[in-house]
Amino acid sequence: MKDELKLANQVCFPIYVLAKEMVNHYRPLLEKLDLTYPQYLVMLVLWEERKQTVGELGEKLQLDNGTLTPLLKRLEQKGYVSRIRSDKDERIVNITCTDLGISIQEKACGIREQLLSSMEIATADILALKEIVNRILNKKS
Repeated sequence: MKDELKLANQVCFPIYVLAKEMVNHYRPLLEKLDLTYPQYLVMLVLWEERKQTVGELGEKLQLDNGTLTPLLKRLEQKGYVSRIRSDKDERIVNITCTDLGISIQEKACGIREQLLSSMEIATADILALKEIVNRILNKKS
């Protein structure tokens, strides 16, 4: 077998495993907020900007509407967001962070530090990794 086809020589495989591992470390931290990891990502965007369209959220999170819509419905059922169709264009759905959604933001503070602690990695190392990943994705860090 050619060396290039060995699993141990693949760059994508450890990245894939790391992504799964990180989500597994987030899970117990997010359970306290009654959030899944994808729901947490939506809330991070809404905590920055309280109102977004579904399209804007999808663009920022790189998720399509088919993935995002069920996520948003579940967040609405939990009372964290409200979904309201635009009066001007019915195709546009505005997502707004509710008071309850805002209230869990305070509880989310410290999750990053808890994650780093559970993964036993230094902040500098994770920031260096983030910078490399952003470079690969051709985005600003």
